[in-house]
Amino acid sequence: MYVKCDGMEDAKNLFDEMGRRDLCSWNVLVSGYARLGLLQEARKLFDEMPDRDNFTWTAMVSGYVRYDRPNEALDLCRMMSRCQNWQGNKFTVSSALAAAAAIPCLRIGKEIHGHIMRTGLESDQVVWSSLSDMYGKCGSIEEARHIFDRMVDRDVVTWTTMIGRYFEDGRRDEGLHLFKDLIKSGTRPNEFTFAGVLNACSDVTAEQLGRQVHGYITRVGSTPSSFAASALVHMYSKCGSMVNAERVFKGMLQPDLVSWTSLIAGYAQNGKPNEALHYFELLLNSGKVHPDHITFVGVLSACAHAGLVDKGLQYFYSIKDKHGLTYTTDHYACIIDLLARCGRFEEAKRIISGMPIKPDKFLWASLLGGCRIHKNVELAEKAAEALFEIEPENPATYVTMANIYATAGKWAEVAKIRTIMDDRGVVKKPGKSWIEVKRKTHVFLVGDKSHPKSKQIHEFLGELSRRMKEEGFVPDTNSVLHDVEEEQKEQNLSYHSEKLAIAYGVISTAAGTPIKVFKNLRTCVDCHTAIKFISKIVDRKIVVRDSARFHCFENGSCSCRDYW
Repeated sequence: MYVKCDGMEDAKNLFDEMGRRDLCSWNVLVSGYARLGLLQEARKLFDEMPDRDNFTWTAMVSGYVRYDRPNEALDLCRMMSRCQNWQGNKFTVSSALAAAAAIPCLRIGKEIHGHIMRTGLESDQVVWSSLSDMYGKCGSIEEARHIFDRMVDRDVVTWTTMIGRYFEDGRRDEGLHLFKDLIKSGTRPNEFTFAGVLNACSDVTAEQLGRQVHGYITRVGSTPSSFAASALVHMYSKCGSMVNAERVFKGMLQPDLVSWTSLIAGYAQNGKPNEALHYFELLLNSGKVHPDHITFVGVLSACAHAGLVDKGLQYFYSIKDKHGLTYTTDHYACIIDLLARCGRFEEAKRIISGMPIKPDKFLWASLLGGCRIHKNVELAEKAAEALFEIEPENPATYVTMANIYATAGKWAEVAKIRTIMDDRGVVKKPGKSWIEVKRKTHVFLVGDKSHPKSKQIHEFLGELSRRMKEEGFVPDTNSVLHDVEEEQKEQNLSYHSEKLAIAYGVISTAAGTPIKVFKNLRTCVDCHTAIKFISKIVDRKIVVRDSARFHCFENGSCSCRDYW
């Protein structure tokens, strides 16, 4: 009774007064200390025990595992295995497997697996689950799946864990496929299953699948918990569906900080800074939830994307002065991005020189981006120098500097950048765009002619190019990284991957259907201008999600108001 009520001092006093102590008394006290993390006291009693059973060993081993001391847990397991006639039970070996997983050490995990096979414990579902978990945490996904497939009674926790392993290992397709198998099995997913799958949909911007998961939650009559609802808000925000994100958010009784932050960041990335800041003020006025450093990253990003310099600085200084939070490198990167975008480089340099922490790659990249916009070659070279030192293998810095030099007409410097890239083995990441049409994803590279409808796509782009020029479109060839004739530069720009994806979307869908394209890199100035013209000519809403944000093109204008 004392142990269960966490009254360890009273329990120990009573234990000391006992004339005869049976094994149960020892076990109760040892497990009580271990459960509360008082491992030194637990081990002292453990070492004094005249006899021990499986419960004793399990209590001590699981205590070490629970409080992040897996090596001591395994030492105890080795000591346990040397005891005469010891076989252990499902709980003991499960704790041992958890210790191997916590290190993680696949070799030790396999040794325990061998012991399980020799002692006949492999028939127990608890042991199977622990084995699958161990192999997954030790990075052996195939072994984990092998164990999973051999299990007879798989509960929702087992399914969710295996699905999560695939997502953690970057194998999203296999994870999503296993989720579909879970639905077919009749086992009902829980909030953690939904959250894991929805987060995976966010990572690959698989909105269609996310909608299906949302529909399933609704059909089975499950009211999304705060946890799953937060994942829905996050998924819709990352996929650019802010109407749905807001609808889910407003349906939550008590939105948590993750939901508030996802909505704010979503509006910021979708070129709706006023809505982002509106919800931030609502958060502050709610009195129930307090912003953290991640929330402020979304707020500062909203200000940066809209050019709200004074408001952004006000929020920046309030992080420390009003909310008592510590500045992070992300906060500094955002405020430098804000200042650099509008050319206030002296203020940016003052903040950088006064930083109590070392500037990271994101800060220097933000400064470099601002220099590209305002053609500040001298400061760009300083930012690039810092980036070359931090991450010399990142092609983005070289490409941005080459663009800056190309815009300035410094072709000798462009050639020098190319030579440095060749010498260092740095390869430019190819631009890639994709679009989902009729539940099938179509991927395009720059100048791509591999698509079955390639001929129609290129013919349509040629016709669009003619009509765009009639409307007054002038290709921006400044940043084409070749010292060639203007006509060739225009040709190089005409078949960028996002233009190919948009063209395919237009010719493959009914008139008036919105087009949504995703790109792995930042869209170039020429494409941004061209897509504004295209949206007006074809009378379509065109959404492009590049590596930085969403651009919503409609009737010849973009949601970013050309400030990006």
